[in-house]
Amino acid sequence: MAETISPISRLAELVGLAAERHYLRRLVLSRPDDKTVLRTVVTLKKIGGKEMLQAETFLTDNKAMHRNFADVCDFAELMPGYAQINLLTTVGDCEYKRAKSGREVLLGGDKLARALAADGGMEIEISGNNRDKNYLLRGDEPFLIELGVSAADGRIHDKKRPKFRQICRFLEQVRDIEPHLPAEGKLTIADLCCGKSYLSFAVYHYFAVLRRREVEMVGVDLKPDVVEFCQRTADHLGFGGLRFICGDIARYDEPIKPQLVISLHACDTATDLVLDRAVQWRADVILSTPCCHHALNRELNCAPLEFIARHSMLRQRFCEAATDALRLTRLEAEGYSASALEFIDPEDTPKNILLRAVRRAGNAADRAAAERAARAYADARTFLLGMAEGEQV
Repeated sequence: MAETISPISRLAELVGLAAERHYLRRLVLSRPDDKTVLRTVVTLKKIGGKEMLQAETFLTDNKAMHRNFADVCDFAELMPGYAQINLLTTVGDCEYKRAKSGREVLLGGDKLARALAADGGMEIEISGNNRDKNYLLRGDEPFLIELGVSAADGRIHDKKRPKFRQICRFLEQVRDIEPHLPAEGKLTIADLCCGKSYLSFAVYHYFAVLRRREVEMVGVDLKPDVVEFCQRTADHLGFGGLRFICGDIARYDEPIKPQLVISLHACDTATDLVLDRAVQWRADVILSTPCCHHALNRELNCAPLEFIARHSMLRQRFCEAATDALRLTRLEAEGYSASALEFIDPEDTPKNILLRAVRRAGNAADRAAAERAARAYADARTFLLGMAEGEQV
């Protein structure tokens, strides 16, 4: 009788096959036996010209460790230390689980094995380490050092790697929308609810240093100590076109209307204030990442959705999606083309939605689209908030 292969060994085989055929997107190992570990994420990397499995282990003390494995058999020795492992490939996924009793199961393993054997999937692009990636930043930029993302020698601090990836990803979004901004003359930008202003410094660096544009940029936040720190840092860096103001964005107005408005994780309805201000300015482009949606959760009053609303976790998730969809519809009603994008890997932060809006030309077709969006927005608000027909929206 043939020996039965264990679920964990079967998973190791699938990992090896997915890596060999370049179908491996990510392997996530969670629920570790070692309580000093949070999780381990494994990806394919090209290091020194050789393809390797790189395991990035995140620890409870906010540090991260990296190990590279040329042989999947060596890497497989790590796997029994985790009670849950998710294998994500371009042709399908599977999940390994180990119960407290020791019982193991591999869900979706057979289906994934057939998909891998078919050999018809899309190959991933294998990058090198962070320094080898086609990032817009190297890590040794002076503003990254001043903000504590990198050490004085330009090495990115382990616990700041997610922040570095977040900054780089945002700059990729800025690069994508650059054609929608004026190609000549002074570029005006506002970062509302700027906080520590990682993005303010990054976006200013992108346009003023990399693109060599004349830039006038303002960051606005309520915290005096944060604003003071940011202004002092901008002055030290010689960023003469970057200034910071302490104030409430609900009452703040900019004499020179910004062409680009950005905001990172403005809390709850502060995101709506950001969008209101950007719309009033008729900004050419708006890039905003929302945070902690609570308003609709408090106000939701819709009998047909009670089957969702009675489950608190599902209610919250629904309200998050509905709130951002309402925001996009309102932006469309104001004459923008609007969309929601995945901003950053959810492994780095669950707050990974980016709302992107580009102002349309304003021709007859655009005006008709805006009118349809305005009706859709009003209808959706009426439905979700349980308003009577004709009641103020």
